[in-house]
Amino acid sequence: MQTMSSSIFRENSEKTERWVVTSMGRLAPFLLSSLCISLVFSSFFMYPQNPFKNITDQNIFPAESQHDDGDCDLFKGHWIPDKRGSLYTNSSCLTIPDSKNCLKQGRPDRDFLFWRWKPDGCKLPRFNPKLFLSMFRGKKMTFVGDSVARNHMESLLCLLSMEETPRDVYKDAEDRNWIWYFPNHDFTLSTSWTKFLVTGHERKDVNQTGTGTYDLDIGKIDDGWARDLSNTDIAIVSTAHWFFRPIVIHRGDQTLGCIYCDLPNMTQISPKEALELVYSAVFKHIDECDNCKGGLVTVFRTFSPAHFENGTWNTGGACRRTSPFSENQIDLKSNEMEIRTAQIEPIKHHKTSKKFAVLDVTRAMLMRPDGHPNAYWGNKWMKGYNDCVHWCLPGPIDAWNDLLMAILRRLR
Repeated sequence: MQTMSSSIFRENSEKTERWVVTSMGRLAPFLLSSLCISLVFSSFFMYPQNPFKNITDQNIFPAESQHDDGDCDLFKGHWIPDKRGSLYTNSSCLTIPDSKNCLKQGRPDRDFLFWRWKPDGCKLPRFNPKLFLSMFRGKKMTFVGDSVARNHMESLLCLLSMEETPRDVYKDAEDRNWIWYFPNHDFTLSTSWTKFLVTGHERKDVNQTGTGTYDLDIGKIDDGWARDLSNTDIAIVSTAHWFFRPIVIHRGDQTLGCIYCDLPNMTQISPKEALELVYSAVFKHIDECDNCKGGLVTVFRTFSPAHFENGTWNTGGACRRTSPFSENQIDLKSNEMEIRTAQIEPIKHHKTSKKFAVLDVTRAMLMRPDGHPNAYWGNKWMKGYNDCVHWCLPGPIDAWNDLLMAILRRLR
């Protein structure tokens, strides 16, 4: 498989460009194109009461058994028309990055703004920024993950800014790690950028150029986010998009196998299996964190699908749809749903004294091929290439915070 020689999408650093250049040519041919393409754009790219005694289907999905309307799975449902749209607009929220401000970048249609997630058999309250800030006064919430995790934080930031204007108190040189502060509520909202959640390093060639092959050690958590966990009250954790490339998986000195590697005497590991290993390691780390706050709440968000059609990222693939799919138009046995299961299984089968929950967005977002920036992401250097991985702001990603608030209310 040959290495691509041209730069692909660039958001924050030349390092990211090198990854895209070297990795795209090595993707396995059997992977669904929509899942493969999400990797390209991934380079643009988480209250101490009544702790769970045992992880089960009902208490990792607490809203199913504790919703006001009775037993209900908030994550199974459909999208219904909603004339009200989001609480904010692309002009009323001043923190929307240009790459997510689809209307500012010229998107002509508006229908994608006026749909609401409706769980089957119950009501999902609209996000209430005043109540949210009151609930978490004096707390710190951190989104741990890649640029899709940051996309989620950007949505929440816009929603909360309708109640109080936040202060931008920190942003790193690569524009990856942010801290926002709401002084009237002493509430801190931040991102902690990480590719794999565990430690990972790209192999270099003799010229110290990235090869596109990574080494991961599931025995070591990425210190970039783990060192700040002790100061966190709510962690929203996610990863997946970086796992569809050549990766050698280690546990300390032991090599377990490799994803998409043509190496002699090497056990082949699927991305699904690798994610199960990583999520098990992260779950164990958080569960055994002695210096973490006693009331730490960890929410694992499931995979957010891409929606390329009629090609891949570099062959004209796009996401031009202007309305959602219905339930019978999505494949519940797709690779995306398998990845979602891999993220959930390690949590279901462990006993814990800590608070864990799952924000299961995969099924709902499979129905929203209309919610991506597509060509309206404002990149002057890569015209003709489309973003079908991230989500417009405002847009369907705002529903994640309706769900997040419902989950957190039931964990208190």
